[in-house]
Amino acid sequence: MAGDSGRAGGGPGCSDAGDYAGAPCDADWAAIATGLSAEKFAELSPQARRMALVERSARFAVEFGRWKDAGRADGIAFEHMRLLQALNWGGPAIMREMGDRLLITPRNMTAMVDQLEEADLVVRRPYPADRRATLLELTPAGKRMADSALLPRFIAMGEIFDQFTEEEQQKFYVALGCLVEVMHGGGSC
Repeated sequence: MAGDSGRAGGGPGCSDAGDYAGAPCDADWAAIATGLSAEKFAELSPQARRMALVERSARFAVEFGRWKDAGRADGIAFEHMRLLQALNWGGPAIMREMGDRLLITPRNMTAMVDQLEEADLVVRRPYPADRRATLLELTPAGKRMADSALLPRFIAMGEIFDQFTEEEQQKFYVALGCLVEVMHGGGSC
């Protein structure tokens, strides 16, 4: 009965016969979309479990984005904050290499640096060893902001993980790293 409760025939790619590979059509798609208890998740077929993980990951990504942007430090977005802190901790850096390290596209990196330069938080300089490269450096105002506002914000944001044991934190860290590697074509974990 397609469409009545999200069961048999109601899931994405399902026929009324429920013949989708791995038979995920017997899953309660409405429950998957809103979240399942750990017990209900464990009862899912492997295909439905994968779909539930995709849904939960997407929901986490959206919620994390909202949460990280809710506590802007002095109007600085999280991505800008990461760049300022990276320069604060690591010193001046080549713009292209910094963008690669922070997983920021060249176009977005240029826009971010334009905004930070306009706010007098970073300065661009020619890189002496390669005139094609641009060196990024914190201005004194950028250094003050990184020291006084951004580091405390990073520390406060990290407190969300205090509800987990050290072992759970380590497993979460490893799992996230593994997922990033797989998404970037690095094979399996």
